[in-house]
Amino acid sequence: MKKIIGIALLLILGCNEKQDSYRKAEDALDAGREYINACLVGDFSKARFYALPDEKNQSILAETEKAYREKDKEGRQQLRTASIIIKEVKELTDSTTELEYSNSFENKASSLVIVKRNQTWLVDASQKP
Repeated sequence: MKKIIGIALLLILGCNEKQDSYRKAEDALDAGREYINACLVGDFSKARFYALPDEKNQSILAETEKAYREKDKEGRQQLRTASIIIKEVKELTDSTTELEYSNSFENKASSLVIVKRNQTWLVDASQKP
């Protein structure tokens, strides 16, 4: 029993360590780029780190992850190797930025709103620009 508890504790600490190792975004563009890249490569733990931690954003991210997992192996590989194409960065206020982008695989125009909360830049995917 002690071994099982010890292993479980190590796993829990290991998971927390990974999230703690992500670096805080320096600005809105950095937060947006890290979030988009994490979604492209399937690292949804990292994407959650850069997302606003509310119910709407977590739900949107869960849907994004589900869609990613439903792709076949080739589709996921193409996303992992896709490049982010930044089309425009609009500073709406000193704490809100809109990022228009696409990726080289899907080449579909998308946009995100990045907000500064408690001195931290986070993606608010629930806000429509």
